[in-house]
Amino acid sequence: MSKKVIVVGASSGLGLEIAKELLQTGYTVTLVARREDELKKVANEFQNAHIIRHDVTNFDEIDKLFQKSVDTMGGLDEIYYTAGILEKVAIDEFNTAKDLSMLNVNTLGAISWLNPAAKYFQERGQGKIIGISSIAGDRGRVGNPVYNTSKAAFTTYLEAIRNRLSKKGVQVLTVRPGFIDTDMTKGMEGLLWLISANKAAKIIIRAAQSGKEDIYVPARWRLVSFIICSIPSFIFKKLSV
Repeated sequence: MSKKVIVVGASSGLGLEIAKELLQTGYTVTLVARREDELKKVANEFQNAHIIRHDVTNFDEIDKLFQKSVDTMGGLDEIYYTAGILEKVAIDEFNTAKDLSMLNVNTLGAISWLNPAAKYFQERGQGKIIGISSIAGDRGRVGNPVYNTSKAAFTTYLEAIRNRLSKKGVQVLTVRPGFIDTDMTKGMEGLLWLISANKAAKIIIRAAQSGKEDIYVPARWRLVSFIICSIPSFIFKKLSV
């Protein structure tokens, strides 16, 4: 019997690549995203794909859409939350509208989708939750304070529900990518260890299948994070990174 999966944020970039990899494996996948035209392209290519047009900031819709996905597929084994945005913020800019936009998509949308999944898996004693956070959430940097905040909050949320659900037989995987070649990073210069979305998708799926709980993509970012997180705050402040 094929596994049944929801991928939220599946119309482009990492989410699309994850969805396509799973579909090629034979999984039944519900793709959730705003851009219906992009979702239809995938559905036309794979008979085992279902699509739902949805903006993750429409929080009131999510419980019904989650249940619709489960009912349509006849169950659920895994859910991936890959939706995310990075607003461009000038070094001297404090823009609440941009900040709220990032928090709504990167954090609140994630919680709103993963809470019903957590409840569903808890009741069944099995399942996998995979959240795409970021190495950016490991420390407060000057470049984009609220993007860092949104990912730090998501990382903490994933750790907390992992600690709850591990006793129930549910796996929760936190993914902290570095730079991935997607629309989000387009136009940025000097991106260290940039990898393709397809390569990242394969690493993430392999980690989910092997039962891992916290990974960096690629793995060498873990050492970078360890060094950065070891720097005392009074020194880190002077570095202005």
